[in-house]
Amino acid sequence: MAIKAGMGRKSSNKNPPFFSHEFVIQNHADIVSCIAMIFVVGIMLQPTQSLASTFVALRHNVSGADPNQENPMGVQYLYTAGWKDACAVFFYTLICIIMHAILQEYVLDKISKKLHLSKFKLSRFNESGQLVVFYAMSFLWGLDLIVREQYIGNLQRMWEGYPDHPMIFLHKMFFIIQLAYYAHMLPELYFQKVKKDEQKPKIQHAVGGLFMIGVAYFLGFQRIALVLLTLHYFCEFVAHAFQLVDIVDKEGKFAKLRLVHSGLFILTRFATMVLSVLTLFYSIDNISQSTRVLMLSMVFGLQGYLFFDFISNFLRSKRESSSEERAKIVVSADKSEKSKKQKKKESDLPEADQNSAQSSPKAAGNNVRKAKVK
Repeated sequence: MAIKAGMGRKSSNKNPPFFSHEFVIQNHADIVSCIAMIFVVGIMLQPTQSLASTFVALRHNVSGADPNQENPMGVQYLYTAGWKDACAVFFYTLICIIMHAILQEYVLDKISKKLHLSKFKLSRFNESGQLVVFYAMSFLWGLDLIVREQYIGNLQRMWEGYPDHPMIFLHKMFFIIQLAYYAHMLPELYFQKVKKDEQKPKIQHAVGGLFMIGVAYFLGFQRIALVLLTLHYFCEFVAHAFQLVDIVDKEGKFAKLRLVHSGLFILTRFATMVLSVLTLFYSIDNISQSTRVLMLSMVFGLQGYLFFDFISNFLRSKRESSSEERAKIVVSADKSEKSKKQKKKESDLPEADQNSAQSSPKAAGNNVRKAKVK
C-alpha cells in the first residue's frame, strides 16, 4: 500500500530512488507493515516466540491461571504496569502508523477530493479527521470500561485499595494504545512532511499526552486516569467534529454549534478538576506528598493550558470575524462612492442626454465625453 504524495504536493511520475527521503515517505506504510510482520512471524517460530511475544502480547500478569481440563477457560487475567510495556507500546505504535495511513488514503483523501478545499482547510480537515476517529474510539472504549468496572454510581472504586489496582486485559490494552497513538504522532511529522512552523503545537500535543498518560499509568493511577481521559476525549471529539462541520459548511449555517462546544468544554474542565481533587487530595491517603502534588499540578496545569488555548482561539476568531466585517463595509462603501460619482456625472448632462444614458451605458459614456468637449 503505497502512500500518495502529501497534502498539497504534486506527485511526480518518476519513482524516487530507493532509501531516499521521498521513497520512505511515499512507502512508509509498506515499510512499517513489514517491520510489524517480523514480530508476528516471530511468534510462530519456537526460537523467537518468547522474544516476539513480549512485543505483541501483554505482560506483567499477576493473577491469570493457565487453562486445564478441569477449568478450560482459566480465570480472568489481571495485569499491572511494568517495563515490558515499553515493548508493547513500540509494536502498537507501528500498528497506529499503519492505521493512520489507511484512514488517510482510503477515507480522508477520497472525501477531500470531492470537497475541493484550500490548502489551509485541507490540512485542518486531515488533522481533525484523524483525531475524530481516535477520540470516538477512545471515548467508547473508555465508557465501556467504566461500565464494566462499575464506576458509575460507585466512585469509591476509583481509589479503593490503592496502589493495588490490577487491570483487566481491556483496561491495560486501553493504556497501551493511548501511549502508542501519542508516540506515533512524532514520526508522522516526518511522514506527512509537516512544515517547521506547524510542528511545535503537534510536538507539544504528542509529548504532553505521552508524559501525562505515562506518569498516571506507571504510578498506579489507571482508574482515575481512565475516567478523566474518557471525559476529555468526549469533549475533544465534539470539538473536532464541529470543526469538520465548520470546514464543510461554507454558508455558516451551523455557526451556533460553537456555543454547544463552549458550554461542554467548561463543564468538562470543571468536572475534571472536581474529580481530581476528590480522588487525589481527599480520598487517597497512602501516597507521598510529592506524588500528590505532582499529579494535581499536572491535572490543573493541563486544564489551565486548555483554558488559555480556548480563550486565545475565541479571541482570534472574534478578531477575524470583525476584520471580515470591516472589509465588507469598505467594499460596500467603495461601491456606493462609485455609484454616487456615476450619478453625479449623469446629472451634469442635459435632460435628453440623461434619458439616453439611462437607456444605454455606452451612450452615456459618449454623452459624458461630448459634454467635456463643450
